[in-house]
Amino acid sequence: MKGLKYQLKSVLKDKFCLMTFLLPIVVAVALNFMGSIDLSSLGEHHFGVLENDLSPETITWLERYGSVTFYQARSELIAAIQEPSTNVIGVETDGASIKTTIAGDELDIFQQTAATLPALYEQREHFKQVEVQILERPDILESFQGIFIPAVLIVAMFMGCTFNAMNIISEKEDGVAFVNEILPMTPSQYILQKVVVGFLCGSLSSIVTAIICFRLSWQDVWVMLVLIVLSSFVAALIGLFIGKFSESLMVGVVYIKIVMLLFIAVPIVCALIGVSGPLTVICNLVPSQPAFEGIMALSGESMGTAMKDIGVLAIHCIAWFILYVLISTHQKKQTI
Repeated sequence: MKGLKYQLKSVLKDKFCLMTFLLPIVVAVALNFMGSIDLSSLGEHHFGVLENDLSPETITWLERYGSVTFYQARSELIAAIQEPSTNVIGVETDGASIKTTIAGDELDIFQQTAATLPALYEQREHFKQVEVQILERPDILESFQGIFIPAVLIVAMFMGCTFNAMNIISEKEDGVAFVNEILPMTPSQYILQKVVVGFLCGSLSSIVTAIICFRLSWQDVWVMLVLIVLSSFVAALIGLFIGKFSESLMVGVVYIKIVMLLFIAVPIVCALIGVSGPLTVICNLVPSQPAFEGIMALSGESMGTAMKDIGVLAIHCIAWFILYVLISTHQKKQTI
């Protein structure tokens, strides 16, 4: 128990671990907040015109398709068009018609609008009889939140890996690791002492993040809790491996970044490209993949897939635990 209290004090003193603990919660709050913001104005057309250049009728016609901004000089209009952060389409008189000017770095939709606008203006009399139906704008973030939220949960589960790795590395540098080697402590007891705090902190961060991001039924809550517990335990075990094989703090940080990138990249790529067949088995070798897939399945009310991923995570827990015990036992025999 004293060892666990010491580990807990180390968490409170380590700013890196505290940041890892709080970051997923902050991101979860931000995602919920941004989901309530109407970002549809980002896709609105913006036209720039010179004062006293276009007729009032043409200005009224342009305002049907987007906002219109007036500029006193053509140099000001060109500067607004060339501004990389905007998608302003310049509109000027061209005889009886109009012409458009763009910078060329705009999104495709704005470039297509600039190309078709003069022809549309010439045919405006024919389109007066056409009934216009305005469709509801989709939420820009809605299609991405299904991926963002599980990714944030994966980061929260990774907290235990970060803490355990940094804790073991710091003990190596302080000489505490040599004391641990001569203590009458079995590999299982050492694993329990090192895993518990990182596992609990990772689970707590994930649970708070899940509460913020999900509205689940009581049945789904228990499945989500099992996914979080198993994923956090595996992450904590992997942190032990990183700490054991890292010779210095810088090497450990590099290993942590590589593992974290692997944890996040593999499930996101699999979700985007839709892997199947033997490639699915290979991807499931990364523990974050079944965790990510299980969370996605749970949000999509696919209980069968979620239960399958729980089984895969349970196998990961057993395999990583046995592997670490075997390596630790072998190394301890060599030192005797």
